[in-house]
Amino acid sequence: MKKIFLSGFATIMLVVSCNKQDKQVEKSLEQQKIEYQARQLDIEKQKLAIEKEKMEFEKTKMKDSITKAEETKKAVISNTSTSTKKKRSSGSSNYNNNKNSYASSSGSSNTRASSATTNTAPQKKGMSSAAKGTIIGTVGGAAAGAIISKKNPGLGAIIGGVVGGATGYTIGRSEDRKSGRVQRN
Repeated sequence: MKKIFLSGFATIMLVVSCNKQDKQVEKSLEQQKIEYQARQLDIEKQKLAIEKEKMEFEKTKMKDSITKAEETKKAVISNTSTSTKKKRSSGSSNYNNNKNSYASSSGSSNTRASSATTNTAPQKKGMSSAAKGTIIGTVGGAAAGAIISKKNPGLGAIIGGVVGGATGYTIGRSEDRKSGRVQRN
């Protein structure tokens, strides 16, 4: 009976000690989960702080670029206004210096007029499409007229050149209007 009693007591002790270890293991696992979640929150806070800094940097960068663009614009405006004033003053001084000469006074007024038109719309350089069309149409029409008119090739070339030139001019002029080189009347 003593043996049964001792073996029962030993069994109870083992069961109680195992339960305590399981509870300690469960507590340590829960504690580890909480610590892990706390670390994750800290990491998320750091990411948010970095994003805020990035946004502030972008805002300051944008403000700086806007300020720089405004300064550049003001500088360009002041440069163009001073150059326009210089052109006008030089044109008027030419006019005052040469009062007796009609040609020089008309030349100075042309200088003023050209400076005003230069500021509004800059002229495109090179040959216009109308001029190119006229040349190509005249040459092509003259060649075609000479070939077609077998009895009198000279008269055919003249007629073909005139018709081809007029057609080329019309087509080229319409292209100039589309490109904005010539404005409609």
